[in-house]
Amino acid sequence: MADFRVLVMLILSLVSVCVESKYMVYDTAQGVVKDKVNVHLVAHTHDDVGWLKTVDQYYVGSNNSIQGACVRNVLDSVVQALLADKNRKFIYVEQAFFQRWWNDQSEKTQAIVKRLVSSGQLEMINGGWCMHDEAAPHYIDMIDQTTYGHKFIKEQFNVTPRIGWQIDPFGHSAVQAYLLGAEVGFDSLFFGRIDYQDRAKRKADKHLEVIWRASKTLGSSSQIFAGAFPENVYEPPTSEFYFEVNADSPIVQDNVNLFDYNVEERVNAFVAAALSQANFTRTNHVMWTMGTDFKYQYAESWFRNMDKFIHYVNKDGRVNALYSTPSIYTDAKYAETNTWPLKKDDYFPYASDINAYWTGYFTSRPALKGYVRMLSGYYLAARQLEAMKGRNKTGPTTDYLADALGTAQHHDAVSGTSQQHVANDYAKRLAIGHKEAEKVVAESIACMLSPKPGCASLATNIQQCPLLNITNCPPTEADLSSGKKLVVVVYNSLGWKRSDVIRLPVASENLAVYDSNEKEIESQIFPIINESISIRNYYTAAYTGKPPSSTPKYWLAFTATVPPLGFSTYTISSTKKPASTPVKEEFYMHTGAQNNDIEIGTGNLKLIYSGSEGKLSHYVNSRSAIDASLKQSYSFYAGFDGTTGLQASGAYIFRPNGTYPIGSQKQNITVLRGPIYDEVHHKIKSWIYQITRVYKNKEHAELEFTVGPIPIGDGVGKEIATRISTTIKSNETFYTDSNGRDFIERIRDYRADWDLEVNQPIAGNYYPINLGMYLKDEQSELSVLVDRSVGGSSIVDGELELMLHRRLLYDDGKGVAEAINETVCVGNDCRGLAVQGKYYLRMDPLGEGAKWRRSYGQEIYSPLLLAFMEQDENKGTNFQVSKFSGMDSTYSLPDNVALLTLQELEDGKVLLRLAHLYEIGEDKDLSVMTSVELKKLFAKRKITNVSEMSLSANQGRSKMEKKRLVWKVEGSKNDDEPAGQRGGPVDPHKLVVELAPMEIRTFIVTVGKTLSRRLVSSDLSR
Repeated sequence: MADFRVLVMLILSLVSVCVESKYMVYDTAQGVVKDKVNVHLVAHTHDDVGWLKTVDQYYVGSNNSIQGACVRNVLDSVVQALLADKNRKFIYVEQAFFQRWWNDQSEKTQAIVKRLVSSGQLEMINGGWCMHDEAAPHYIDMIDQTTYGHKFIKEQFNVTPRIGWQIDPFGHSAVQAYLLGAEVGFDSLFFGRIDYQDRAKRKADKHLEVIWRASKTLGSSSQIFAGAFPENVYEPPTSEFYFEVNADSPIVQDNVNLFDYNVEERVNAFVAAALSQANFTRTNHVMWTMGTDFKYQYAESWFRNMDKFIHYVNKDGRVNALYSTPSIYTDAKYAETNTWPLKKDDYFPYASDINAYWTGYFTSRPALKGYVRMLSGYYLAARQLEAMKGRNKTGPTTDYLADALGTAQHHDAVSGTSQQHVANDYAKRLAIGHKEAEKVVAESIACMLSPKPGCASLATNIQQCPLLNITNCPPTEADLSSGKKLVVVVYNSLGWKRSDVIRLPVASENLAVYDSNEKEIESQIFPIINESISIRNYYTAAYTGKPPSSTPKYWLAFTATVPPLGFSTYTISSTKKPASTPVKEEFYMHTGAQNNDIEIGTGNLKLIYSGSEGKLSHYVNSRSAIDASLKQSYSFYAGFDGTTGLQASGAYIFRPNGTYPIGSQKQNITVLRGPIYDEVHHKIKSWIYQITRVYKNKEHAELEFTVGPIPIGDGVGKEIATRISTTIKSNETFYTDSNGRDFIERIRDYRADWDLEVNQPIAGNYYPINLGMYLKDEQSELSVLVDRSVGGSSIVDGELELMLHRRLLYDDGKGVAEAINETVCVGNDCRGLAVQGKYYLRMDPLGEGAKWRRSYGQEIYSPLLLAFMEQDENKGTNFQVSKFSGMDSTYSLPDNVALLTLQELEDGKVLLRLAHLYEIGEDKDLSVMTSVELKKLFAKRKITNVSEMSLSANQGRSKMEKKRLVWKVEGSKNDDEPAGQRGGPVDPHKLVVELAPMEIRTFIVTVGKTLSRRLVSSDLSR
């Protein structure tokens, strides 16, 4: 009888084996189960829009000796894997790649993908052109690249992304949370990298997921549910759950006919990891990010194993596993509890361990950062001009520049953390986009000067000077003595009238400048220094492939006054003798005995230099009664080399190994004096040259620096900083901007969210600077504004510090696998990169600095755009229009409002964005509700409809607000959560837009078809 039972068991066993060995249908339909730990499996790939390879190399899968990655394979494979099981889900982020792939697909495949998106199997997350960085980009660039991606998603799929997914940027900004999160309609925001000390405390307190109220002005109206991942990655929870082909993780082997059957073992590992994560996560929902960089190139390998996990884990019953997305996860969290901990401000700086502060990239590749910022302002102006003329359906357009700038906002692009050949590729794309946009600008200006049919053909006579920063501008350097004159068109993209000094390299000092009324205006001639000519010759050859054919001798300067959203014209003609006031050049050699101070400036502002040392000593403003000690110096941080196996300073990491002053205690200076501005020339080292300018009609100092090539012959990498020192009692406190928008209080060696263990007292106090920084005491303020993204700090009370350039000799081990050692070659002449830039400083009585920071900050971002035409001297200026404003001639925007976007869309409608520039309480006069009259902004154009949109213009504002989840803060009541003031609805008849402090409002404006769609006003003036 016993033998019979054994036989029966063997037969049943064999039957069981036969059943298991047949085709297995896995139950993957499981949803959320109440009262169990729910493991949300989020299948994703993180596809860098350039890093170790260029964006195109990543897409097509070339250059695999660097990295085996092909995004085209990922998307091809994912679509097929999703079709195999309707319960599978996948999220995708980077539209720079997705749109490339989409354009390669047949109509049949596109239809399949549309069904996958509609069903929720494929979800577009974040949705921008790239996953932008959060330290180096300006907020306008962040908005533009997000809008660019969202527009495509809306047009092709009629969906609006609702989740922010910033999983790889190296720290997270306040602007990202409230502006690029809540204001675009996102319900939640997820990210990977926060400080290792912060993460440890948040895990212990179950505060990884919070309500992030990042704007003190907009308050709870712009807060968002935000979650940091449990570990410093966006990968599966442990190394046991990677399923790319050739991955080391053990697969789920469930075929009992084969060796290594391991279902029970794999289920136990899954359950253990899930319960571990549940220990520091609120509610019974945890998210597993199933993927990482460029994964799912063979998607079935991942999905097959997740199918099995879902099937067998749910049969086990201890936890519940399901295919999910961040949207499903967010809704589950929202349904479980109503209150969450509160987070304010931002997540900067980021440290991954004790000596690894990711604050070096705030300055890495400063030339690329400057190029991006310059073209960002140019793009803003070019879109305005394109809208005024009317978008050209057959080209040229500003679209290529939009693509290039969108790509450049990626968190390994403008951040300066890509390999060198990839950085070159970013610059190349920007240059091509710039060239195309120059054609748009030239055609628009030609048609505004001569508004008649065929006007665009005149654009061939219009030149621009993209290399003006290196003293190269061929049209202004031409010989005008042979019966020629030069017309300068000066365009102002700001919404208010402005006056600024134009500086042009010229060949002769015998020149006069005339305004549009043919009246001679004051001008100034300064000599061009040898250092500038040297930079010009070398970098012109590097950029164009050949050296310049001639050499200008002088800078011609004059003041241009330009109406809002318009242009003025000026004419430069040859004269028989210098028309400008002769330059006064003074050379001061330090002797130690000279006690007379050297005073610079002819207006309200005076800079005082010590006669005995040749150094800046005082700042005096006669209008504001500021008379303060002010000093400026250079130093370098020696980069830690890491040769002993310790953390090196590199593209990402700032780890100084000592601080060293640059320059002697006593220095020689040259002073040039003129009627428009004075200059102080200061050769600090053979590789550091500084020009300080004080303008007669401005109350700030402009400091132009040329740094490089940084010497490395001693084998030491160097990080160059400048310091501005005062006697202000700042009490360890200073203020830095968030992506050029809000200012955030910083306290040295302090974090509001945890008790900081100070390991790197310099690197750990560095923050990203996009607009500027300031410090103050009870009497005065010191403000510094910048022309690009840099790193900055206040290491000593009363002192502000900017890092201007970096040249390092070792890789920091964080992935890029190269030292940040930029070089430029002209033939066999290779040199370390020299960087030229500017920063601006000003002192004010307490409470009065915000006006300058905000207004002049806009002027730095949007410099006057210059175009040039040569004409015959004896023919007169043959323009129908010599001065123009796109607005009503009696109108300008309020001082606290900026025009962020004026762009004609493909359907002829106009995308309009207006921004209030001030935070609540920032300025006693300007931190108030204000308004813009659209009828005057669109002068003489009949507006037929105005629709208010979300920030990225992919949905109506009211619809967005109605459907957004409303999150509650732990320990608060509805009536004690400040919501922030907002402007009211736009009356369709009055067409007046209200703007509350820090508010940005976005509109689609329809112009009546009975009138020209061109926005060029008919009240053009001579």
